[in-house]
Amino acid sequence: MVTKDMNILEAVQQYPIIAQVFQQYGLGCVGCMVAAGETLGEGIASHGLDPDVVIEEINKVVKEFEAKMNKNK
Repeated sequence: MVTKDMNILEAVQQYPIIAQVFQQYGLGCVGCMVAAGETLGEGIASHGLDPDVVIEEINKVVKEFEAKMNKNK
């Protein structure tokens, strides 16, 4: 599960699928130099978005991806 206190870079490394959510919201966090030192909550809020809403979407995508991967095993 992803939380808004997680480091952006670490979260993307752990769950690469979340890059899709960043793209949907127009967030360039994945390639941003600040990503290594900023939390998801900080990064999302700095773009004027509600971190709770975006994190909820991220966790939905992660859950669906993991369910799909487990089904294919």
